[in-house]
Amino acid sequence: MNRTLLALVSGIILALAWPSYGFPILLFFAFVPLLMAERELRLSEVKRKGLQLFGLSYLAFFIWNIITTSWLRHADIFGASFAVFVNSGLMALLMLLYHKYAKRQSQNRALLFLVALWISFEKLHLEWEFSWPWLNLGNGFSEYITWIQWYEYTGTFGGTLWVWLLNILIFKGILSYQKERSKARLKSLLLKSSLLILFPILISLSIYYSYSHEGEKINVIALQPNIDPYSEKYAATNIKFSDLFIELSNTKITDSTDFIVAPETFFAESTYINRFDNSLLKNRLERYVSQHPNINLITGISFVDFFKDPKRIRKETNTYKYQPNTWYDDYNSAIFINTSDSVAKYHKSKLVVGVENFPYQGILKPLIGDAMIDLGGTVAMKTTQNYRGVFTSSNSKFKVGPIICYESVYGEFVTGYIRNDANFLAIITNDAWWNETQGHKQHLSYARLRAVETRRDIVRSANTGISAIINAKGDITTQLGYNQKGALSGQLISNDKITFYVLAGDYIARISIFVLVFVFLIGFFRRQRETL
Repeated sequence: MNRTLLALVSGIILALAWPSYGFPILLFFAFVPLLMAERELRLSEVKRKGLQLFGLSYLAFFIWNIITTSWLRHADIFGASFAVFVNSGLMALLMLLYHKYAKRQSQNRALLFLVALWISFEKLHLEWEFSWPWLNLGNGFSEYITWIQWYEYTGTFGGTLWVWLLNILIFKGILSYQKERSKARLKSLLLKSSLLILFPILISLSIYYSYSHEGEKINVIALQPNIDPYSEKYAATNIKFSDLFIELSNTKITDSTDFIVAPETFFAESTYINRFDNSLLKNRLERYVSQHPNINLITGISFVDFFKDPKRIRKETNTYKYQPNTWYDDYNSAIFINTSDSVAKYHKSKLVVGVENFPYQGILKPLIGDAMIDLGGTVAMKTTQNYRGVFTSSNSKFKVGPIICYESVYGEFVTGYIRNDANFLAIITNDAWWNETQGHKQHLSYARLRAVETRRDIVRSANTGISAIINAKGDITTQLGYNQKGALSGQLISNDKITFYVLAGDYIARISIFVLVFVFLIGFFRRQRETL
């Protein structure tokens, strides 16, 4: 078959498998056409095989990336182009490395190298400054939550491994059939593939229908103000938005309400962090709490901290260009207000590349200048914190992990809240940058994975939607649709139990990195090659 066509087929299948519109069973054979194209090219007599393989792989991964993440263009066309073109290139590079390794080693060893390499790459995408784990394969099952209840043991890397095991099984089975033309081989392939798909699903269904946990009931309200971030959000004062906060809360609040959650940067007007305790905004929110002494407020806010002491400068600090020898830290934060004397704060720590974080600026800034993307507010590097802050309710019964927007895509990162005793999670986000596209739908869908991994109920407050209540099995029990203004009320159940994944984290990825190094060293010292 034409190698270009095989690459096209792989790209299209990957795109058709992706949430929130796709069918993830397609992932189990999506890489097979590309693997067939690579093998055919490797065994051919054509010149520049590596360059051709990179081009074929780039075509496949470009199709996947652009169909599933082109919604980024609504926020910034440069950022969207960078994400699509660079991520496609990195994925293609993995195939090229596999191709080079397979030329020297046996097929089995080369395929082991590829699986370990891909999982290691996904782990890299969770950790480095160009972090973009949106298309990590384990995310692909987020709409079919009944299939992957065992993520509480493996995290999303269990899904990635599942995908690759099926692709390798089918790929090798096709090669065996082509060699022997045996119907028995074909039947064996179908049986093995079916079992490898169905057995994990049956285990998951068993967990899903038997799972329950006991805990305290938590009555929550998620606010959805539906503010246009490109025009309204940064044009109004925090005092005006405090009126909106109270207006929306009053539509749902009762004497039994425990928590009111407002979205990311609900109070978008930059507030001096050291003056907040004496601010009119804090005073208004505290007065509202005094009228409803049982409630706990969580809301997003923008903080800024100016200083002149050069000893306080850190990697994320910004230079204030309007005044010499002045710097500032810029925070995308969550605050927690109840009847206690102090206001707890948490600063967003997984940042959006190019919007909140200038990656490797020591290297790139001299080359490309200041490339931060303006999304309506102050263009600045955001300052983070190195621990997962947890907020404790006024009655000390509940501890909530405040997850800000992009942070909800990071599985092991979120386990940090649970290890710090959070018994439920609150996601505050602003998905309005992407308009009515797959962006906000995928973002909501990925939150369901965090519920399964940690077995924590989630309340999600999104500026324009979709706000939702998600239970510990990953079910969305109630939601408020996109582009609707209002408040969503619901009930969560606290949970203090710790899952294996919370304890172990991304252990599959760490094992894969070890295997990758081991297999690479074997390939370096042993160069014999077996043919299938």
